[in-house]
Amino acid sequence: MTTTATDTEDSGAHPRFAEALRELGLEGLEVRRFPDATRTAAEAAAAIGCELSQICKSLIFAADGVPVLVLMDGASRVDVELVRQELGAEKVTRAKADVVRETTGYAIGGVPPFGHRNRTRVLADRSLLDHDVVWAAAGNPHAVFPMEPKDLVAHAGATLVDVRERTA
Repeated sequence: MTTTATDTEDSGAHPRFAEALRELGLEGLEVRRFPDATRTAAEAAAAIGCELSQICKSLIFAADGVPVLVLMDGASRVDVELVRQELGAEKVTRAKADVVRETTGYAIGGVPPFGHRNRTRVLADRSLLDHDVVWAAAGNPHAVFPMEPKDLVAHAGATLVDVRERTA
């Protein structure tokens, strides 16, 4: 099912995210809703029919206890040591589920790259720019939307960085 953000009730986009789209002037953005949850990047890629690396994961970390959003391609893992260095923090850990919900207003598996309850620092891994289009969660585990990576990075207010875990 493909709808636009103006059909908020039907689109499957979380109401807070639909409101963020309106505020950003993105009312016509396509939102796809799936009957089965797409909580993981692999589930989302399979449902959409795209490459795993075309999924934009929105991950919350705690840098010295302060929430930070990291946008990462679906095929890669975040190197927390690189995030720590990038932020000049002493310690970076994956945020617990309650911190993710408190910070963003969304549950893990549905966190979008922008439209959060609280403003946080945002880092976007450069690997997202390898694609013409990436797909991200629209506020819940059943809805996603496509966007050009450079636009997604801009709307998220992200700083481009290299924080992808390197494989040997």
